[in-house]
Amino acid sequence: MDQVVDQGAAPSEKPRTPRTRRVQPLYAAHEWVYSRKVSGIFRQVKWAALVVLLGLYYVGPWLRWDRGEGAPDQALLIDLPARRAYFFGIEIWPQEVYYLTGLLVIGAIGLFLITSLAGRVWCGFLCPQTVWTDLFLWFEQKIEGDRVERIRLDQQPMSLSKAGKKILKHGSWLIVALATGGAWILYFNDAYTVLPDIFAGQASMPVYIFLALFTGTTYLLAGWAREQVCIYMCPWPRFQSAMFDEHSLIVTYENWRGEPRGRAKVGESFDGRGHCVDCNMCYQVCPTGVDIRKDQQLACIGCALCVDACNSVMDRFKLPRGLITYDSIANQTAREKGEPTQFRPVRARTIAYALILAVTVAIMGYGLLTRDRVEINVLHDRAPLFVALSDGGVRNGFTYKILNMERQPKTFTLRLSGLDGATLRVVGFAPEWTTEARLPVKPDSVGTFRVLVRSDREALSGASTAFAFQLEEEVSGQVHEYNAAFSGPAQ
Repeated sequence: MDQVVDQGAAPSEKPRTPRTRRVQPLYAAHEWVYSRKVSGIFRQVKWAALVVLLGLYYVGPWLRWDRGEGAPDQALLIDLPARRAYFFGIEIWPQEVYYLTGLLVIGAIGLFLITSLAGRVWCGFLCPQTVWTDLFLWFEQKIEGDRVERIRLDQQPMSLSKAGKKILKHGSWLIVALATGGAWILYFNDAYTVLPDIFAGQASMPVYIFLALFTGTTYLLAGWAREQVCIYMCPWPRFQSAMFDEHSLIVTYENWRGEPRGRAKVGESFDGRGHCVDCNMCYQVCPTGVDIRKDQQLACIGCALCVDACNSVMDRFKLPRGLITYDSIANQTAREKGEPTQFRPVRARTIAYALILAVTVAIMGYGLLTRDRVEINVLHDRAPLFVALSDGGVRNGFTYKILNMERQPKTFTLRLSGLDGATLRVVGFAPEWTTEARLPVKPDSVGTFRVLVRSDREALSGASTAFAFQLEEEVSGQVHEYNAAFSGPAQ
């Protein structure tokens, strides 16, 4: 039987030191994006969008709208204590929250349509994250300098000059964030009342809590997170690619024209090489750190600043513009083959989105124009369902609510229909049994009434008999009908 002998290490051999294994990090470290200033048509469009959008946001709470005596005169207001939302002449009650749903649907379909036409226009020009990040970056560039100066400043050891610039930058960010949070608070309170209260320290605790919350989130997301919000937090880039096709306008790089790339000097010939001079300007101006020459990427928000940067380089080298351009994949392919290009906004998907959007807007508009400003809610007593009276009749009790959504008092006449010989009493308004009762309701309020209905047993058709409450407005004559059931003994 063979015997296995462990001879071990040779006497003269030194024991080996175990090799350490490098552990790869699970997540890559974040690299700060130092975007460079650029000028051009798309940069101008972004500035224009920023001014218009921030102007509307900050001015909105100060607009006035006369709604009559006792009503708030702020044009845009979400009055949580009163459970109302006001948009100029439109007043939304809590039970009309479906209009908010419709508004969200309109916004979503509108985004689908504009994305299928012009790519990530929302992300690059209109998104609040983009707008405030641009504003924060403007302060950063004004205080710390352009890309190279900011990189050099961050690499320097802390000094009095560096500390002063950092404090000034973050101070300006906090001021913008405070103005942002303060403006949002004004949409939920009367602007002319709550703003002086905030500065005087007399506002309510929820106002200060939400002011701090909105200020902190704006400062964090626009100042520190920046492109990370667009890349990691926002769900929109994840499914917008399903809305693109070969005719959607997006930021593209003409690979067939730019490659092979290489460094060049002004005046050199570009025969036998591409027009890309590998200056990296397109990468340096990108707010999310994307190199568009590597094709479409999730991090690209479609701001087209790289187009402005590349066009400036092409002008310097006296080369045709459009090496990086806002165009469709179909046009890029056609241009490479020397074929004519065209923009096709009318396509199957754009027609579908436009039709859905038009139908949704039409339904919303029709609903707002024809909505009833009086609503009725009736609750039947459950214990007991009915009361047998000594004269042989049967009585039911109801809680009758009239919602008057208009800014004027109304008087209604209540009657019964479908129950032969039935009479009613309204506690506090019609103490005797009668066939009709007058019910007053205050403006913009709910009138609640205790209604008793009596019927002869012979008029009933069993344990439940259908009938209706008819409510007539005295001024307009409009009749509102509410179907109900009268409970009685089983026959």
